[in-house]
Amino acid sequence: MELYVLRSTTGAANLVFMTNLRRRTFEILETDKEEDPTGRFVDCLLILIISLNILAVILESVASLAATYGELFHAFEVFSVGVFSIEYLVRVWAAIERPSVKFSHPVWGRARYMLTPMALLDLIVILPFFLALLGAVDLRFLRVLRLLRVFRLTRYSSAVRLLTDVLKDEAANIGAAMFILMMMVVLSASLVYLAEASAQPDDFGSIPDALWWAIITMTSIGYGDVVPVTNVGKIFGAIIGIISVGMVALPTGIIASGFNQALHQRKQEYSELIDAILKDGNINEEDHERLHEMRERLGLSDREAAAILNAAHHQLRKRPIACPHCGKPVTGGDAEGAH
Repeated sequence: MELYVLRSTTGAANLVFMTNLRRRTFEILETDKEEDPTGRFVDCLLILIISLNILAVILESVASLAATYGELFHAFEVFSVGVFSIEYLVRVWAAIERPSVKFSHPVWGRARYMLTPMALLDLIVILPFFLALLGAVDLRFLRVLRLLRVFRLTRYSSAVRLLTDVLKDEAANIGAAMFILMMMVVLSASLVYLAEASAQPDDFGSIPDALWWAIITMTSIGYGDVVPVTNVGKIFGAIIGIISVGMVALPTGIIASGFNQALHQRKQEYSELIDAILKDGNINEEDHERLHEMRERLGLSDREAAAILNAAHHQLRKRPIACPHCGKPVTGGDAEGAH
């Protein structure tokens, strides 16, 4: 009986230890806490390894460097893949600590995490190494595929996360603008084909051939490798060039507007939290923690957060003080004499 109790106690202690370890691992890898030196160290180390990997892939494409330092490049690749593989497995293991209920199941929760975009990206960046072990794979393709590791840096950049959120929110509008733009490209190629096919059958002999000219013209690149030579073709080219100035800029304007709106919403959300905290006129340690966590989540800089807080304090000082006897608002000298 005593042995059974001892085993049960040991098993419970091990379970508590593993749970605490998993929760701490999740905090280090997934949460944004400036006061956590371990989390900052791990983030900086991973950013450094990812950056060195990108540099190594670029330098390895130089034949002379690859011939001289090939073994060094390979050793660093093996080391990096080892680190990334361990990181991926640890993230999957700690995924059930995520706040969302859909990740809480020990099996299906981890499976759902493995299908998230960032988890898939983590998996893709280590696949080239294992694909190379199978042989019969184009190494140039694998080298380019390894460059996808640069996208892992988005995990550590609030600006990139903001861009991702804007693209998600404005996906329908951007899609509509791109659809109109593609329709304009096809129409432009068709018109210049009708005007130039007989004069330049090699360059404008079909609508697919004319698509190259249409895209280069509408994006204002203008390589000049193919140009209209007929009067009708030149007129079409001038009209298309003028119209395309606004059409190509349309998706950019949508993204810029979305950026501005997203930044305004984030600042507004932070301002609303400050207003709620300042209802009693004081900011305690817990309130500071809440403000810090929201600032990290929203990706606001210290300067932006301080400006919002100062504005809230200024508004608080301008609010009228209620008389404790009659409840009517009093300001200035009346407030000093309220009784």
